[in-house]
Amino acid sequence: MSLIYSSMSRQALESVMSESKAVYDGYVSQKLKLNMSRGRPCAEQLDLTRDMLSVIGPDSDFAASSLDVRNYGGLTGIDEIKDIFAPIIGAEKDEIIAAGNSSLNLMYDLVADGMLYGYSESTPWTAQSKRIKFICPAPGYDRHFAICEMLGIEMLTVKMNSDGPDMDEVCSLCENDESIKGIWCVPKYSNPTGVTFSDNVVRRFAEMSPKAKDFRIFWDNSYVIHDLNAESDHLLNLFDELKVRGKEDELFMFTSTSKITFAGAGIAFAAMSKANIKLVSSRLSIRTIGYDKINQLRHVRYFKNTKNIYDHMRLHANILRPKFKLVDDILSARLSGTGIASWTKPNGGYFISLDLMPGTAKRTWSLAKDAGVILTNVGATFPYGKDPADSNIRIAPTNVTLNELETALEVLCVCSKIAACEKLLSNK
Repeated sequence: MSLIYSSMSRQALESVMSESKAVYDGYVSQKLKLNMSRGRPCAEQLDLTRDMLSVIGPDSDFAASSLDVRNYGGLTGIDEIKDIFAPIIGAEKDEIIAAGNSSLNLMYDLVADGMLYGYSESTPWTAQSKRIKFICPAPGYDRHFAICEMLGIEMLTVKMNSDGPDMDEVCSLCENDESIKGIWCVPKYSNPTGVTFSDNVVRRFAEMSPKAKDFRIFWDNSYVIHDLNAESDHLLNLFDELKVRGKEDELFMFTSTSKITFAGAGIAFAAMSKANIKLVSSRLSIRTIGYDKINQLRHVRYFKNTKNIYDHMRLHANILRPKFKLVDDILSARLSGTGIASWTKPNGGYFISLDLMPGTAKRTWSLAKDAGVILTNVGATFPYGKDPADSNIRIAPTNVTLNELETALEVLCVCSKIAACEKLLSNK
């Protein structure tokens, strides 16, 4: 009997369906409660920096950058934290804003600033066009898309290839439409595919000539040092490439310590040209007098230097690597050779992208939910929550134990088999 489901006879498919449903019913009877819907660090990872909470106490010296961090001031953050993270971000200290715990907050603010006030000549985007547009490579990060949807920005989907976005399509769009003001990118270990942009893709970003003079690249480098293995993926520094061409104003870069220290109490960073720093800081000064500098100093006192950050990330990798391996092992054992699934094998980041037989992802998700396994909503990785092929599921393996992950994956696999059999039988 062929293992390729699409080549099976009706009788063979019904047999697979019957066997799979029996296994599925067994999981349903267990009343599982497993959640893999978001890419969160697990408790073991958060425990890695528990000692950070005690590096500053009542008797501590609270001085940094000639500031008393307990007081007002230091709008763009303390110099010491910028010194540590500048080599990681790929920018100079005076090109960095160190903020609160959320890089998403910074991204939202900068998009909203564009809508309200504009960039370049400071003409609001909304005053230039009835409908502002952003390019959204997909599968991509749902929270990027949510920002656009909330602010009424039209999203233009482009395909995400194995080396990054389809740059022919990106260039064609942004070089011919002045209402396109930005593009979302997760350039290293992209969410959810795990793709790292190739040198060619990065250079094409630097070389393209957007029709909108106030076009901005939103470069969300969340996973810049989140490697799973000793050898990191290489990502060309887009900031440097743009500077060579005198186009550095086009770029906003972001990262954070949210998955390095405490997800709810980290530090977010935005890097940009000096001209943009001046403009953004002037607007920022209206919204806040300063971010949590005590927390920034806490990170400085704990890590001390950039090297210690990289050493710390190896501890994270040791926790996560077995989980990513388990995903590949189980998917390979249960779905390889069936023709109903393919998946990515990232070298870092927090996600694995699973593509099922077209037209079966929603059904698979629903079956898994009924068995007590919560996955990321189908369609979340596409603009407007609509996966045109109904095939993509984002797997987030980080916030569960290995035993829980194994069970969740077994449920996911059997659900995908049932959904595929139903789909194929309905067409016979």
